[in-house]
Amino acid sequence: RWFTHFYVVSVLWNGFLLICLFRAEFLGESLPSWIQEMHHALGRDSQSEDMGNEHFSALLVLLLLWLHSCRRLAECLWTSVFSSGVIHIVQYCFGLGYYIAVGSTVLCQVPTNVRNGKELSVQICWYHIIGVMMYIWASLHQHRCLAILANLRKSRSGQVVSLSHGVPFGDWFESVSCPHYFAELLIYVSMAITLGIHNVTWWCVVMYVLFNQTLAAVLCHEFYQKNFSSYPKHRKAFIPLV
Repeated sequence: RWFTHFYVVSVLWNGFLLICLFRAEFLGESLPSWIQEMHHALGRDSQSEDMGNEHFSALLVLLLLWLHSCRRLAECLWTSVFSSGVIHIVQYCFGLGYYIAVGSTVLCQVPTNVRNGKELSVQICWYHIIGVMMYIWASLHQHRCLAILANLRKSRSGQVVSLSHGVPFGDWFESVSCPHYFAELLIYVSMAITLGIHNVTWWCVVMYVLFNQTLAAVLCHEFYQKNFSSYPKHRKAFIPLV
């Protein structure tokens, strides 16, 4: 349940960055000076070339990241049923820092001068459409899988009756033990597509999510196999058929 704190921070921080970028893109305002200094420190200096489509892609991804955080916060508050498990203080601090860094990473994909008072030239490209559609598809499945996990601890009336673990069935659980982790990976891949596929920095973020979620999924898969003798043998840990 302490993961809730991560999403509170993400909603507030990435919402703030989204407002800053939106005002810079559409109202011609300058980004705050400390953000420009951060750009400079990360090697993303002002560019004279007007790359409007790159700006719109970053704005769209930052919006998707904020919406993802809002949904996950809502699920933590009203959908998920948490046990009494604990989190290591190092993991907790790292998680808080991650959601601050990931939004800043998106913002650093655009030049510091942003628009210089010019109107934003919005051009919706094929990768924007594919990325957003994939994002919606993966988000819907992640929500369904989280609801399935929560319902294992609830009665038909919706009352929490147990905090013990059970074997989930339905949706992507028929193929893998941790489909909500797989959906998380797909969500970040969808953002990479939305940025235009070629953004190396965001693919590094995707690789981090891949390794992080894989480790968690394998540990969870081993837990299921150890504690449930009749656990379906055809299920993979993380990625279907892998």
